[in-house]
Amino acid sequence: MTLFRRFLVLLAGLFGAAGVAGAAAGAHINPDPSLATAAQFLMLGAPALAAASLVGAAGGAGWSFADIGGGAIALGTALFSGALIGRVLWDLVIFPMAAPTGGTILIFGWLVFGLAAFRRLRAAV
Repeated sequence: MTLFRRFLVLLAGLFGAAGVAGAAAGAHINPDPSLATAAQFLMLGAPALAAASLVGAAGGAGWSFADIGGGAIALGTALFSGALIGRVLWDLVIFPMAAPTGGTILIFGWLVFGLAAFRRLRAAV
């Protein structure tokens, strides 16, 4: 498994943990619905990153649409959820339009990840 794919798996674990923490914060610290939305996106992103890593590995050592899509999903999720969580919990604005930018990157990432369906997988040994 390449270093980038290992990084995606690491991010999957971090996103999953952050999603649970965000859901808990929404339930116990601040009931703002944006926290629940951020938590949901983190918890959806976590298995997506693991899947992107696995699909990429199934295609071999080279770069694939799964890697690029997974990277975009990671960036978009971090930006979207980070912007929501930062605004709600710490009144922090990463930059103007950070959440919509993250959402747009997420859409792009999912579309590119879908293109991985057209890559030929390496033969089973």
